[in-house]
Amino acid sequence: MAIRLGDVAPDFTAETTEGTINFHQWLGEGWGILFSHPKDFTPVCTTELGAFAARKGEFDRRDTKLIAVSVDDVESHNRWKADIGETQGSDLNFPIIGDEGRSVADLYDMIHPNASDTMTVRSVFIVGPDKKVKLTLTYPASTGRNVDEIIRVLDSVQLSAKFPVATPVDWKDGDDVIIVMSVNDEDAKEKFPKGFRKVKDYLRFTPQPNK
Repeated sequence: MAIRLGDVAPDFTAETTEGTINFHQWLGEGWGILFSHPKDFTPVCTTELGAFAARKGEFDRRDTKLIAVSVDDVESHNRWKADIGETQGSDLNFPIIGDEGRSVADLYDMIHPNASDTMTVRSVFIVGPDKKVKLTLTYPASTGRNVDEIIRVLDSVQLSAKFPVATPVDWKDGDDVIIVMSVNDEDAKEKFPKGFRKVKDYLRFTPQPNK
Protein backbone atom coordinates (compact mmCIF):
# COMPACT_ATOMS: atom_id res chain seq x y z
CA MET A 1 0.00 0.00 0.00
CA ALA A 2 1.30 3.47 -0.86
CA ILE A 3 2.40 5.67 2.03
CA ARG A 4 0.25 8.76 2.46
CA LEU A 5 1.00 12.11 4.04
CA GLY A 6 0.44 11.90 7.77
CA ASP A 7 1.13 8.17 7.97
CA VAL A 8 3.70 7.02 10.48
CA ALA A 9 6.85 6.23 8.51
CA PRO A 10 7.35 2.46 8.61
CA ASP A 11 10.09 1.48 11.02
CA PHE A 12 12.79 -1.00 10.08
CA THR A 13 16.19 -2.33 11.08
CA ALA A 14 18.78 -2.53 8.32
CA GLU A 15 22.48 -2.73 7.56
CA THR A 16 24.01 0.48 6.22
CA THR A 17 27.40 1.82 5.25
CA GLU A 18 27.58 3.20 8.81
CA GLY A 19 26.48 0.03 10.61
CA THR A 20 23.16 -1.42 11.73
CA ILE A 21 20.39 1.10 12.36
CA ASN A 22 16.83 1.07 13.62
CA PHE A 23 15.22 3.81 11.56
CA HIS A 24 13.08 5.47 14.24
CA GLN A 25 15.86 5.31 16.82
CA TRP A 26 18.33 6.65 14.29
CA LEU A 27 16.06 9.62 13.54
CA GLY A 28 15.91 10.51 17.22
CA GLU A 29 13.97 13.70 17.92
CA GLY A 30 14.83 15.41 14.66
CA TRP A 31 13.78 15.35 11.02
CA GLY A 32 14.88 12.89 8.37
CA ILE A 33 14.95 12.43 4.61
CA LEU A 34 14.89 8.90 3.20
CA PHE A 35 15.53 8.73 -0.53
CA SER A 36 15.96 5.81 -2.87
CA HIS A 37 18.27 5.14 -5.81
CA PRO A 38 17.65 2.62 -8.58
CA LYS A 39 21.11 1.04 -8.51
CA ASP A 40 24.75 1.52 -7.51
CA PHE A 41 27.34 2.56 -10.09
CA THR A 42 24.79 4.40 -12.20
CA PRO A 43 25.37 7.92 -13.52
CA VAL A 44 22.37 9.92 -12.28
CA CYS A 45 22.55 8.39 -8.79
CA THR A 46 26.24 9.22 -8.56
CA THR A 47 25.56 12.90 -9.26
CA GLU A 48 22.68 12.99 -6.77
CA LEU A 49 24.58 11.45 -3.87
CA GLY A 50 27.50 13.76 -4.51
CA ALA A 51 25.21 16.80 -4.51
CA PHE A 52 23.50 15.81 -1.25
CA ALA A 53 26.89 15.12 0.36
CA ALA A 54 28.18 18.55 -0.70
CA ARG A 55 25.21 20.25 0.94
CA LYS A 56 24.83 18.10 4.03
CA GLY A 57 25.65 21.08 6.23
CA GLU A 58 22.47 22.79 5.08
CA PHE A 59 20.43 19.80 6.21
CA ASP A 60 22.36 19.64 9.49
CA ARG A 61 21.38 23.25 10.21
CA ARG A 62 17.77 22.20 9.74
CA ASP A 63 18.17 19.30 12.21
CA THR A 64 17.58 16.88 9.35
CA LYS A 65 19.39 13.58 8.77
CA LEU A 66 19.91 12.11 5.31
CA ILE A 67 19.78 8.41 4.51
CA ALA A 68 19.74 6.73 1.10
CA VAL A 69 18.66 3.26 0.03
CA SER A 70 19.05 1.05 -3.01
CA VAL A 71 18.56 -2.64 -3.69
CA ASP A 72 22.31 -3.31 -3.74
CA ASP A 73 24.20 -4.54 -0.69
CA VAL A 74 26.44 -2.60 1.68
CA GLU A 75 29.62 -4.02 0.16
CA SER A 76 28.57 -2.61 -3.21
CA HIS A 77 27.71 0.75 -1.62
CA ASN A 78 31.13 0.94 0.00
CA ARG A 79 32.85 0.35 -3.32
CA TRP A 80 30.64 2.94 -4.98
CA LYS A 81 31.50 5.59 -2.37
CA ALA A 82 34.99 5.96 -3.83
CA ASP A 83 33.57 6.77 -7.26
CA ILE A 84 31.19 9.34 -5.79
CA GLY A 85 34.01 11.16 -4.03
CA GLU A 86 36.29 11.00 -7.07
CA THR A 87 33.78 12.21 -9.66
CA GLN A 88 31.64 14.61 -7.60
CA GLY A 89 34.24 16.21 -5.36
CA SER A 90 32.41 15.37 -2.14
CA ASP A 91 32.90 12.25 -0.05
CA LEU A 92 29.74 10.51 1.06
CA ASN A 93 28.89 11.67 4.59
CA PHE A 94 25.58 9.95 5.32
CA PRO A 95 24.55 6.27 5.33
CA ILE A 96 23.27 4.17 2.46
CA ILE A 97 21.01 1.25 3.37
CA GLY A 98 21.80 -2.13 1.89
CA ASP A 99 18.43 -3.45 0.73
CA GLU A 100 19.24 -6.43 -1.46
CA GLY A 101 16.24 -8.24 0.05
CA ARG A 102 14.00 -5.30 -0.94
CA SER A 103 12.41 -5.14 2.51
CA VAL A 104 12.73 -1.35 2.83
CA ALA A 105 11.79 -0.86 -0.82
CA ASP A 106 8.63 -2.90 -0.28
CA LEU A 107 7.75 -1.13 2.99
CA TYR A 108 7.92 2.24 1.22
CA ASP A 109 6.46 1.11 -2.12
CA MET A 110 9.64 2.12 -3.94
CA ILE A 111 9.45 -0.48 -6.71
CA HIS A 112 6.88 0.26 -9.40
CA PRO A 113 6.33 -2.74 -11.70
CA ASN A 114 5.33 -0.51 -14.60
CA ALA A 115 8.76 1.12 -14.35
CA SER A 116 10.95 -1.78 -13.18
CA ASP A 117 10.39 -5.08 -11.42
CA THR A 118 13.71 -4.94 -9.60
CA MET A 119 14.93 -1.35 -9.18
CA THR A 120 13.55 1.41 -6.98
CA VAL A 121 12.23 4.61 -8.49
CA ARG A 122 13.60 7.90 -7.13
CA SER A 123 11.43 8.30 -4.04
CA VAL A 124 11.80 11.00 -1.38
CA PHE A 125 10.21 10.92 2.07
CA ILE A 126 10.51 13.75 4.57
CA VAL A 127 9.79 12.46 8.08
CA GLY A 128 9.06 14.77 11.01
CA PRO A 129 10.10 14.44 14.66
CA ASP A 130 6.74 12.74 15.31
CA LYS A 131 7.85 10.03 12.81
CA LYS A 132 5.04 10.97 10.44
CA VAL A 133 5.53 11.47 6.71
CA LYS A 134 5.41 15.16 5.79
CA LEU A 135 6.24 14.89 2.09
CA THR A 136 6.48 12.27 -0.63
CA LEU A 137 8.02 12.80 -4.06
CA THR A 138 8.56 10.27 -6.83
CA TYR A 139 10.79 10.86 -9.83
CA PRO A 140 11.41 8.52 -12.75
CA ALA A 141 14.79 6.85 -12.89
CA SER A 142 15.85 9.11 -15.76
CA THR A 143 15.40 12.36 -13.81
CA GLY A 144 17.81 13.51 -11.14
CA ARG A 145 16.37 15.30 -8.14
CA ASN A 146 16.74 19.00 -7.42
CA VAL A 147 18.43 19.58 -4.05
CA ASP A 148 17.29 23.20 -3.93
CA GLU A 149 13.67 22.11 -4.24
CA ILE A 150 13.99 19.52 -1.49
CA ILE A 151 15.52 22.12 0.83
CA ARG A 152 12.76 24.59 -0.13
CA VAL A 153 10.05 22.08 0.72
CA LEU A 154 11.81 21.12 3.95
CA ASP A 155 11.86 24.79 4.97
CA SER A 156 8.15 25.04 4.18
CA VAL A 157 7.04 21.98 6.14
CA GLN A 158 9.24 22.90 9.10
CA LEU A 159 7.78 26.42 9.11
CA SER A 160 4.18 25.19 8.93
CA ALA A 161 4.91 22.78 11.79
CA LYS A 162 5.71 25.75 14.05
CA PHE A 163 3.31 28.44 12.85
CA PRO A 164 -0.24 28.49 11.40
CA VAL A 165 0.97 29.46 7.95
CA ALA A 166 1.23 28.04 4.44
CA THR A 167 3.69 28.98 1.72
CA PRO A 168 2.57 30.35 -1.67
CA VAL A 169 3.69 29.35 -5.14
CA ASP A 170 7.45 29.56 -5.71
CA TRP A 171 8.00 30.55 -2.07
CA LYS A 172 11.56 30.65 -0.78
CA ASP A 173 12.88 31.01 2.74
CA GLY A 174 12.49 34.65 3.76
CA ASP A 175 9.51 35.43 1.51
CA ASP A 176 6.08 36.40 2.84
CA VAL A 177 3.80 33.53 3.83
CA ILE A 178 0.04 32.99 3.93
CA ILE A 179 -2.00 32.88 7.15
CA VAL A 180 -4.10 29.71 7.20
CA MET A 181 -7.87 30.11 6.96
CA SER A 182 -8.50 28.59 10.40
CA VAL A 183 -6.99 31.74 12.00
CA ASN A 184 -9.42 34.68 11.98
CA ASP A 185 -8.33 38.29 11.61
CA GLU A 186 -8.47 39.08 15.32
CA ASP A 187 -6.31 36.10 16.22
CA ALA A 188 -3.98 36.90 13.33
CA LYS A 189 -3.27 40.34 14.82
CA GLU A 190 -2.09 38.63 17.99
CA LYS A 191 -0.22 35.76 16.37
CA PHE A 192 1.50 37.87 13.74
CA PRO A 193 2.66 41.13 15.35
CA LYS A 194 4.43 42.21 12.15
CA GLY A 195 0.99 42.64 10.65
CA PHE A 196 -0.60 41.17 7.55
CA ARG A 197 -1.82 42.24 4.13
CA LYS A 198 -5.36 41.18 3.32
CA VAL A 199 -6.00 40.60 -0.37
CA LYS A 200 -9.18 38.55 0.11
CA ASP A 201 -10.84 37.17 3.22
CA TYR A 202 -9.11 33.88 2.45
CA LEU A 203 -5.80 35.34 1.22
CA ARG A 204 -3.69 37.13 3.84
CA PHE A 205 0.07 37.60 3.57
CA THR A 206 2.42 38.17 6.48
CA PRO A 207 6.22 38.34 6.82
CA GLN A 208 7.80 34.99 7.60
CA PRO A 209 7.35 34.80 11.40
CA ASN A 210 10.74 33.32 12.27
CA LYS A 211 12.75 35.93 10.38
